[in-house]
Amino acid sequence: MRKIKKILWLLLIVFVIAQFFGPDKNEGDMASMDAFLAETNPPEEVRLILKESCSDCHSNVTRYPWYNNITPVNYWLADHIEHGKKKFNMSNWEGNSTKRKDHKFEELIEVVEAKDMPLNSYTWTHTEAKLSDEQIKAVVDWAKRVRLKYGLEPLPQ
Repeated sequence: MRKIKKILWLLLIVFVIAQFFGPDKNEGDMASMDAFLAETNPPEEVRLILKESCSDCHSNVTRYPWYNNITPVNYWLADHIEHGKKKFNMSNWEGNSTKRKDHKFEELIEVVEAKDMPLNSYTWTHTEAKLSDEQIKAVVDWAKRVRLKYGLEPLPQ
């Protein structure tokens, strides 16, 4: 029993010390999304959806919840954000080719229609981010219009 107590004390000490360390935060400026928003021109409803349901993981601007102050949770969140930004990042839109932009919107349509985005692990704690069928339709319709603008998708017949 003494050995278990020592191990528990040691784990507690390690946990407390770990709280002084954490990953870098994704705290950019909302202006980093201006080029994306200007080019893709989302309607106000979609703009709000992008802010509430997408930007935390798909831009350089994250609104962190209180539990981000707890290690190791903050590392888990940082990994999600890094992965999300690799897949689709509204903050570095200008440097992408038209072909890449079109492909990103093709993927966006696919994951939103399949209800794979936003992630369940995100909407558990951000219930406002869960998309209704009407919101999904609004995002998909907007994304399809953007793809037509890029001119790489054949016109519907």
